[in-house]
Amino acid sequence: MLEALGITAFAESVYRALLADPGRTAAELARTVHRSERVTRKAVGELEELGLVTRLPGRPVRLLAARPDTAIDLLVARRQRELTTLQANARALVAEMNVARQPDELLEILVGQRAVADRFTQLVRDCERELLVIDRPPYAAQASPSEEEVTTRLHEDVRVRGLYAPESLELPGALAAAHRAVDSGEESRVHPKLPMKLAIADREVALLPLVLEDMVESALVVRRCALLDALVVLFDLLWDQAAPLVPVREAAGQADLGLLTLLAAGAKDETIARQLGVSPRTVTRRVAELLDQLGARTRFHAGVLAERHGLLTE
Repeated sequence: MLEALGITAFAESVYRALLADPGRTAAELARTVHRSERVTRKAVGELEELGLVTRLPGRPVRLLAARPDTAIDLLVARRQRELTTLQANARALVAEMNVARQPDELLEILVGQRAVADRFTQLVRDCERELLVIDRPPYAAQASPSEEEVTTRLHEDVRVRGLYAPESLELPGALAAAHRAVDSGEESRVHPKLPMKLAIADREVALLPLVLEDMVESALVVRRCALLDALVVLFDLLWDQAAPLVPVREAAGQADLGLLTLLAAGAKDETIARQLGVSPRTVTRRVAELLDQLGARTRFHAGVLAERHGLLTE
């Protein structure tokens, strides 16, 4: 049990013997553990050095075992300090490394939803200039903490560009959260066919799903290499094809502006009705009227035409 703290199996047996019958001498302990007195005294010395055994006053010298919980806690704390020092020394050694990165340093695989969520939080916190995000469900991290992290970066003058998939805006409260992000300074657009979720910080490191069929249980971290450059180009291409998320002009009625935004996002009638507070039948009727007014072939086409006509802007 105590080997992890550097205590040998024999020294542990001596400690256990003292716990069971405190106040023994080294000679008595030797007979109990069936070893020589010399070997037993050596083990006692190891235990004394670690604070697990103390000596009682008087002659002959009798030994007392320290309480396991208190003594082990102290040993664990000491080992943690040693490990912390070792970590600091290891980081200092990095400065002596050759700056050229090995291939296995450019890519890192994360396994487990918690690990993916924690790395996304770290990526957002470490971002200093620009954060690019493709947002689509499912999510490894909880929505509220993630939103707070991104908002904090916006307040610290980090440029954030968010691309939203239609299905991400169908979740309860998602559209309101996207509006709050825009109010905080995020540049937000919607695209009907986003291939995957993605986050890129300062064009230096990216986080993306390892398996598209399960986008929360594993992820790939990509650092500066040709693959990262390609991911940045992909984001920029999708950004150019996307439509602004939030309407700001008053050229049309407020209800129509909200409707056009949701159409551009590819939202379903039920989602639009819920967001606008009207019935699905009203949505169907108004969508048909807007398609006719704009000369649009599809709902998404209506959103694109609205942008071209200046009804939707960033």
